[in-house]
Amino acid sequence: MHLSLLVSGLVATASAVAIRETDGNGSFQKKCEQFSHKIKVHDATIHGVTYVAAGTNISMENIPSTCAGNAYGNKTPFDFCRVSLNVTTSPKSQIYMEAWLPSNYSGRFLSTGNGGIGGCLQYSDMFYTTQYGFATVATNNGHFGDTGVSFYRNNETVADYAYRAMHTGVVVGKEITKQFYSRGYDKSYYMGCSTGGRQGWKAVQKFPDDFDGVLAGSPAFNQINLINWGARFLTITGNSSAASFVTGAQWATVHEEILRQCDDLDGAADGLIEDPDLCHPVFETLLCNSTTHGGSSSCLTGTQLETVNRVFSPLYGDNDTLLYPRMQPGSEIPASFIYYNGRSFSYATDWFRYVVYSDPSWDPTSWTIHDALVADAQDPFNLSTFQGDISAFQKKKGKVIHYHGMEDPIITSDSSKMYYKHVADTMSRSPTELDDFYRFFPISGMSHCSTGEGAGSIGQGMGTFAGNNPEDNVLLAMVQWVEKGIAPEYVRGTKFNGTAVDYRRKHCKYPKHNKHVGPGPYEDENSWKCV
Repeated sequence: MHLSLLVSGLVATASAVAIRETDGNGSFQKKCEQFSHKIKVHDATIHGVTYVAAGTNISMENIPSTCAGNAYGNKTPFDFCRVSLNVTTSPKSQIYMEAWLPSNYSGRFLSTGNGGIGGCLQYSDMFYTTQYGFATVATNNGHFGDTGVSFYRNNETVADYAYRAMHTGVVVGKEITKQFYSRGYDKSYYMGCSTGGRQGWKAVQKFPDDFDGVLAGSPAFNQINLINWGARFLTITGNSSAASFVTGAQWATVHEEILRQCDDLDGAADGLIEDPDLCHPVFETLLCNSTTHGGSSSCLTGTQLETVNRVFSPLYGDNDTLLYPRMQPGSEIPASFIYYNGRSFSYATDWFRYVVYSDPSWDPTSWTIHDALVADAQDPFNLSTFQGDISAFQKKKGKVIHYHGMEDPIITSDSSKMYYKHVADTMSRSPTELDDFYRFFPISGMSHCSTGEGAGSIGQGMGTFAGNNPEDNVLLAMVQWVEKGIAPEYVRGTKFNGTAVDYRRKHCKYPKHNKHVGPGPYEDENSWKCV
């Protein structure tokens, strides 16, 4: 989606719902400049209160180079007041955070989340939400960069990462918002994906009063066992010279075989698996025989076949206790570059080196199920974020929209289904009863938090804008649910080809799944039915 189309769409919507804020006697710029003398935050160091005019680039003077990839370099189409500060969280830890206070303020507060072992602000999410008039905050989650080095022998930094940084940012951000805008804020929202999805669920579970509405995508909950799951793959595949290693070309062959066996189970051969729950491929069809030979990209040796079968198997602990579900079929090509590449998964390696064992020399090739059990038993500050009782959030009438791409190559979508079932079982609530405050939407053809091969643009952030109709935009669907009581029955995704729309598809609310019933082709959204 071209930025110009995104910006024009967002600005049009924002201007229709927002009230331009001034101090009553002058410009918004003057209001911002005066705020530097008025702002008061306990245990904080204010780095700057800066007026950012429409048409200028957003500078990154306080951000280290390690987070340069998260910087948003485009010119802003709106003006806002940018507050940057550090807040002390303990004698050994602090967070860096920013608050963006737009001139087109809508009376809504929003916090964004992080990614990975997240120590970088998600500026693209701040840019996206501030254009809608949200007073938006973000933190560095207690450390800069995307490694676990800062966790080494500093449990306070781990606490910030697990829960404290974002909650502190919300508390401080709300206070800044009330100090800056005379009207304060009416509703409070959250938007995040991956680690950000887990952070959204941490708020639902631990701080139910923080938000009225939470939009949580591809959550990294059950995170300790997600880390174990990521560590396990190297022990399955071996390095690139091992007999067990499966090449990228062979993974493409595996993908084609998965599609051959599973693609049309939903009634349409569209190159997508609509519901991976229905897909249980038999990979022995790819075994090399007398007419093929080992090393070919078109077949697998017996040793390689064992690798593929293990990759698509759940992770179990003692007494066959399920620690983490299988990787869903359909994601294997991008996952072959991330997990099945013969190298250690950096996030998992860092966690074991700097948290589990406090040993920077720990060897990821030595990982065994014993290490998984040690890490799982630690679970510092309940990082796993897998609490099933979310009744406190329900009682305060909060709403949560949870989505997960069915082609996610980093966090299997089966983990989201596992959590949904855990909530239903723990609270003894049927899906119909959960619908009152919690709705989960599996998105076919969506990769990790982003687009993918299918209709994965659902308005979940920059690059996925498909319009301002709430059925095309999960952020606005959340606002509509919280403020008007209109709950989404489906999430409508768009498949783009450049700026052109290839097709749209209505993604079903779990536990329903999509079935192609015709009479039109698979590109016709009305030829699909939630069953």
